[in-house]
Amino acid sequence: MTDDSCVFCKIVAGAIPANVVYQDQDVIAFLDIDPLFPGHVLLCPRDHHPTLTDLPAPLAGPIMEKTQIMAAAVEAALDAEGTFIAINNRVSQLVPHLHVHVVPRRRKDGLRGFFWPRHQYKDEGAREAVRDAIEREVKKILRS
Repeated sequence: MTDDSCVFCKIVAGAIPANVVYQDQDVIAFLDIDPLFPGHVLLCPRDHHPTLTDLPAPLAGPIMEKTQIMAAAVEAALDAEGTFIAINNRVSQLVPHLHVHVVPRRRKDGLRGFFWPRHQYKDEGAREAVRDAIEREVKKILRS
């Protein structure tokens, strides 16, 4: 399945050039055109799935396996000390096609963990209410 208006679907189809570093029957990985650091790779499923929650479960394993490979390859190729792995779902997602960011990292590279302020729970009761709500939703999802 593809979306004719999606830039990543166009990359998969070869209609838009990209600096591809890997591809197989499930995924394509290419250099980000606006990288946080050189070597910033985007890994996408070949089929159009807007977010992680839209991804069919059978593809979750292959996507994570290829993310592991990309992380190891980026670290080795760039002599990086580690990687930052991220997926945006809707908010901050510039292209609505699931993609995993694999960003090379070095100590003191200027990237400061998460890029937004932290918001603490009001109290332990508020923390427990959120925990309970998430647990209930997980159980609902697993039953469906």
